[in-house]
Amino acid sequence: MVTFRVVAFSSIWAIIALVVIATVSSALFRQVSHRGFDSVLSAHLFNLIASVSASDSGRLSGTPNLGDLRFSQPLSGWYWSVEPASEALRNRLYSPSLAASLPPDVPANVPFDDNFQREYVVTGPGGEQVEVLEAEVVLGEDERIARFRVMGNLSELEEEIAAFTRRLFGYLTIFGVGMIAINVIAILLALRPLRSIRRALANIRAGSAERLAGPFPTEIAPLAEETNALIENNRRIVERSRKQVGNLAHSLKTPLAVLMNEGDALGGGRGRLIAGQAEAMQKQIDHYLQRARATAQHGTLSFRTPVNATLARLARVTAKLNNEKQFDVSLADVDLVFAGEREDLEEIVGNLLENAMKWAHSRVVLSLNDISGEAGSEGRFSIVVEDDGPGIPPDQAWQALKRGRRLDETKPGTGLGLAIVADLIEEYNGKLALERSPLGGLKAVVTLWCS
Repeated sequence: MVTFRVVAFSSIWAIIALVVIATVSSALFRQVSHRGFDSVLSAHLFNLIASVSASDSGRLSGTPNLGDLRFSQPLSGWYWSVEPASEALRNRLYSPSLAASLPPDVPANVPFDDNFQREYVVTGPGGEQVEVLEAEVVLGEDERIARFRVMGNLSELEEEIAAFTRRLFGYLTIFGVGMIAINVIAILLALRPLRSIRRALANIRAGSAERLAGPFPTEIAPLAEETNALIENNRRIVERSRKQVGNLAHSLKTPLAVLMNEGDALGGGRGRLIAGQAEAMQKQIDHYLQRARATAQHGTLSFRTPVNATLARLARVTAKLNNEKQFDVSLADVDLVFAGEREDLEEIVGNLLENAMKWAHSRVVLSLNDISGEAGSEGRFSIVVEDDGPGIPPDQAWQALKRGRRLDETKPGTGLGLAIVADLIEEYNGKLALERSPLGGLKAVVTLWCS
């Protein structure tokens, strides 16, 4: 997501910048083109005024040569005309480009400026838009006023501006695509070391590596070194805690064995109570030892357990010990491998099977399912244990996972079975769900990771 956001932000910014550049460049070109167009019309107008005179009889005369062949091409959109603006003048002069066509009508609502000039746009004889620069000039004396008009093809100018704009946007689009592509490549290359660190961290979590292995760029190397130091420090803390728990548990084993022996020797209700409590303490100690081992060994490459074979062996033992109940087993068609220790998998499934056999009336079902192809369950498998016993009410299911909690005191046990299962599953980042089975009893669904 970080790569996508960086690429998207830089690309959007590049597109905005190019659009702004293209718009400003097009506007500037239009402004310069119109200014040049107006300058050309103004120069032609002064040339035309200088080339025409009026005789004593009031006749306009002159041979204007404006130096542009377009004034000689019929309907080219470039015209000039000299017309009487007072009664003292009689005839009219037109450019050859008008040929037999009439000049455009003069609008009456456009005022003259202080120089007796005005500028307006009309439709020319050929249907094109023409810009007209007009001036009224007094020729000689006796109020002989002539109207001089020079007309330029505005449609041609707009077509040139539009063509320039299209080319400009086309070139900037090609440039923008190339710039964005180079930018994306540069960002991906710059972020490659971070992806390498991510893969290295994933390998550490999966157990295929113990530290971040370089080489890394100068900017990333300090991060990798600090991460390796953090991993090593965490490993030392876990190992030290595991050893302390193990030492404490082993130091308590001998006193507990003495208590159990003394309880058996004492006999009677009090002796059985002492022996039972000592045995419960012993089981809790074993549980914590097992959990410490799982914590220390979880995720390492040295522990990969074939699930099908392990469950088949557990099923055979369970069937022999509970031959009075129907026991159905359904294993996956593919060979699944558990990313953990065999003893932990046996502890999880064994406790669930023991609990199911204890509460079932007549039937228990064990099934192994490959759910790695399902959405949201990639790389995982599920183990389902069901029975036809009384089950657990949904509002009390969470209590069954509490350590030492027993929902029915009439059945023997310490209340540690489901708690041990839940703790071990948690150590392996799995999930445990207690549901109502179609058989009528409890349905325990365990989800664990494949190797």
